[in-house]
This record gives sequence, C-alpha cells and structure tokens, in this order.
Amino acid sequence: MKGRFKFMTKLAGLCAVISLTWGGLAHSQDLSPDLINTVDLTSAVTQQTVKQVSGRPDPALIRLQVLLDRAGASPGVIDGLAGSNVTKAIAGFELMHALPIDGKIDADVVSRVNDNQPVIGPYIIAPDDKADIVVEIPKDYALQAGMDHLGYTSVSEKLAERFHMDIDLLRKLNPTAQFLPGETLSVAIIGAPRTGNVKRIEAHRKEGQLVAFSEDGGVLAVYPATIGSEDNPSPSGKHKVNGVARNPPYVYNPKINFQQGKNKTKLTLPSGPNNPVGTVWIDLSEPTYGIHGTPEPSLIDKAGSHGCVRLTNWDVEELSSMVKPGVTVDFDE
Repeated sequence: MKGRFKFMTKLAGLCAVISLTWGGLAHSQDLSPDLINTVDLTSAVTQQTVKQVSGRPDPALIRLQVLLDRAGASPGVIDGLAGSNVTKAIAGFELMHALPIDGKIDADVVSRVNDNQPVIGPYIIAPDDKADIVVEIPKDYALQAGMDHLGYTSVSEKLAERFHMDIDLLRKLNPTAQFLPGETLSVAIIGAPRTGNVKRIEAHRKEGQLVAFSEDGGVLAVYPATIGSEDNPSPSGKHKVNGVARNPPYVYNPKINFQQGKNKTKLTLPSGPNNPVGTVWIDLSEPTYGIHGTPEPSLIDKAGSHGCVRLTNWDVEELSSMVKPGVTVDFDE
C-alpha cells in the first residue's frame, strides 16, 4: 500500500502546473443551492489544463469538494476553487477505492463519490452561535498571552469552520446575511466524522498530505497538510504518538522553537480555535513536534510550518479521535 503512494511525487509536479477546469461552469456566477445540488459532475470530466476563470467559485467543484469531504478524502477548506488540495483529495479517494491513481476527476471517481444527496442545505443560526466570540486576535503573541480565550472573531468564521467552508464561500452563498440568530443560511452538508482505529500514519512532506491507515492496511482518511518548511523542516523517519491534548494552551519558547517578533521570553497562550496550534495537539515522540490544527485553514499546504504537521481544525479533530498512544507516524523523505 505504501508503495502505491510513490505516484505522489509525479502528482506534486502536476499540481504545480495545472488547475482544474469544470465544463465551462467556472463562468457561472449562480451559486444557488439548487444549481450546486443538481449540477452534473460528469460535466467536470474535461481536460485539466486550463486555469479556472477569475477565481470564482465553481458550482461543480463545490459539489465535488463536499462529496470528497464526506468520503474521507479531505480537500481542506471547501471553497469551490481549483487547486492542488483538490487534486490530492481526488488521488486520495482513488487510493481508498483501489482506482488508478492520477488525481483526475473521471467517470469512475464520479460514479463512486456521488451519493445523490444534496451538498448544500439550510442552517438556522442559533443564539449559542454568538457565544465566545472575541473582538479580534492580535498578531503579537505577548498580547495573545494576555487574553482569556483565542476564540472566533465572528459568527461567520465560527460557522465556516463548523461546515468545513472557506469564509469567503460562506459569504458568497449568503450575500445578504448579517449572521444574526434566527437567520437561515445555505451551508455545506458535511458528513459524520470518520471512525475507526488508526494503526499508522504516513506524512508525505513533498506532496503535503497525511494518510491514515487502519489495522488491516486500508486507508481510513487522507488530509492535506502543511509539513514543515525549508527553514524549519519536519523530523525524518518513524515516530510514535504520545497522546492527544484537546483545546490545548500554546507554550511559546523562543529558546527551543522560533522567535516571534520582539518576544524573547517564554509565553503561554490560552486555548481556542485561533490558538497557533488550533483545537488539537497530537504529541509525537520527537520532542517539541506534533500534529495540530491551525487558525488559518485556507493556508493549509500554502504556507510553511515551524516543523510540525498542520491540518485544518476539523481534520485534526477527526484524526485525534482515531489515534491512541503508540500509533506510528512515518515521515518520508
């Protein structure tokens, strides 16, 4: 199974030079739930050599991203935009279903991923959705350390994460919304979190993807990931999970990790989804390294990390429910 993922080296190069085109639907400005829910995915079986027009969300791509998310092949944020994370999600889905792996949408992928259920539906904003909202998150860690909670800065940010969506897409689907209790929004209909027991994890640094395997060798889930950076590479070889901390504080120590701004002393930042490590820390046997969440889900595999493995908050929450101490994490070269 591990050998099959060698295709990702070629795919990584492919992702750098192509974007997906979706049967001309990229020209459409209609983001109505009806269109997104009924758009024909077979119209997306076209050559993947033309860049998506003007960066507008594509109805077919929104639908595909939601379906991949439900199937355990995470595209990261659901944004309706073409990019390498979508290509990797398709490749991960192909791996999960023993299909030829090329990262391209085709008839086999469409027939298996399509569950013929709506992907966009209504959600009524509840009074509790306004709870724990903070005015802003300062960039300076010293100022963050003085806060009680690094929570969401708006109801729209909170709901975008809850439904695995890019906040810009949420706003475009609901252009007149004020995000107040009682309003009905159109949101992604995501599936239940994946379940099972992860036996081992592969962290593919070059490709920017994490693959979780079950005890029988099958693939439980795949996630786009930021895995270190050129200046702060991730560890090499095999390591083990020590444990899981949910809603952890973040201990900033410039003597061990990196220096942020002018902060030269140790600081403890409070917990919250906008904490530097997000909502979950999966501690690894390599000291100071872990798999964790992020306050910036749209930047997964778009910006480097300080050596750790960074996932969206919802992906790391799902993964943390399936791991236990002793699970092997293998970082490839």
